[in-house]
Amino acid sequence: MSVPFSTATGGDVVVRFCPSPTGTPHVGLIRTALFNWAYARHHGGKMVFRIEDTDAARDSQESYEQLLEAMRWLGIDWDEGVETGGPNAPYRQSQRGEIYAELIERLKESGHLYESFATAEEIEARNIDLGRDPRQGYDNFERDLTSEERQAHRDAGRQPSLRLRVPDEDLSFDDLVRGEITFPAGSFSDFVVVRPNGAPLYTFVNPVDDALMGVTHVLRGEDLLSSTPRQIALYRALAEIGVASAIPRFGHLPYVMGEGSKKLSKRDPQSNLFLLREAGFIPEGLLNYLALLGWSIAPDRDVFTRDELIAAFDVEDVNPNPSRFDPKKAESINGDHVRMLAADDFAARLEPYLGRIFDGPPSGEQRAVLAQAAPLVQERMQLIGQAEDMLGFLFLDTEDIHHDSDAVASLGDDAHAVLEASRRALEELESFDAASIERVLREVLVEGLGIKPRFAFTPLRVAVTGRRISPPLFESLELLGREASLARIERLAARV
Repeated sequence: MSVPFSTATGGDVVVRFCPSPTGTPHVGLIRTALFNWAYARHHGGKMVFRIEDTDAARDSQESYEQLLEAMRWLGIDWDEGVETGGPNAPYRQSQRGEIYAELIERLKESGHLYESFATAEEIEARNIDLGRDPRQGYDNFERDLTSEERQAHRDAGRQPSLRLRVPDEDLSFDDLVRGEITFPAGSFSDFVVVRPNGAPLYTFVNPVDDALMGVTHVLRGEDLLSSTPRQIALYRALAEIGVASAIPRFGHLPYVMGEGSKKLSKRDPQSNLFLLREAGFIPEGLLNYLALLGWSIAPDRDVFTRDELIAAFDVEDVNPNPSRFDPKKAESINGDHVRMLAADDFAARLEPYLGRIFDGPPSGEQRAVLAQAAPLVQERMQLIGQAEDMLGFLFLDTEDIHHDSDAVASLGDDAHAVLEASRRALEELESFDAASIERVLREVLVEGLGIKPRFAFTPLRVAVTGRRISPPLFESLELLGREASLARIERLAARV
């Protein structure tokens, strides 16, 4: 029976994201979710989000909840699946046992599945006896066991696994990313789909769920490419028993590489989605950068919005070559999106990163100061996790300001004179606003003491913020107010 590949387009497109709930969500996994989501949204189709949780030893509720959190944080929504529901519930494999059991029986009755009693050791010994490479694997020799032979194995106390009878022909498909791919006849053998204890394997439940849920396009990592002919073979069997009408189109997405051109491990800190969020990536920036891991919107453009991604994305434009996660480029693109935020939105997003200094939610007074201070750093910030370094000094008491030892060591011999002259000038200043502060400090330091501007204000920056690099100095002094500014200047002057 010839089974066609899906020709679904537009609103008929159905993709799926089906992770296992193990570990913390990582860059490669979420990039796969993003490409599926963008493809579905581009075509006006549907995305199914289901959970492959049949490995009880490794799956965890914590990891499941982290997956939901990651998707929701990035704004990758789904139309059908866990939490959302839909016509093909349940969407966790661990809850679909009865569905699988019924299909296993139907495939046994139709002759597509057969009992296999051979152990790995017996298969290896058979290959050696026949003069073949012992690692060659299974050679389908149990396809035609007689009922007497099967019963003899059972009488000996052996329980069979079930194998799928694979077509004895080349299996070809047109990969949406890589083009035409052919697996020659004999390049893979009949494979186990059900363990001796009756538990179905991933190689069975994954295509079965795709078929039952009407999935038309399977976009997944290239590490799964070798299993694709098995999926096609199972799809053919499902079609012959009336469960599937077409085989999905496959697209195998490139690896994401880390440092040293090695595949980015999910244990690599820079791969951990929540560590990236903790560092200060915002959803808009990280979503943009993840989309660039194998795809581009235009040869001369890297920064784009969610809506622009949806409008432009097509999986056929994905580059099959591995892409590299570049932290510096990711931060740069995030910075571009930080600068695109409305001022009040930006200020609100800084609050969680200042929570340690606020010791909880900010007070009304702290929030008002933050609203005034945020525009001073928005143009300079790549990661909003830099909020404490850049703005924390505004919310600390004078005695809690820590002067970086490197910053203090870099001050010249004239630092004390600069601080004393600044203190006297600011004490007498009638209006303590940024423009007046800048005017009087330039008069006493640049013109009065003859210090070059780029050196004149460094002692003041260190006194006020504890660092050599800070938000604009004069605006910072205005926000602190006269009393706090003078106290900080006096405190450093006593030290240098």
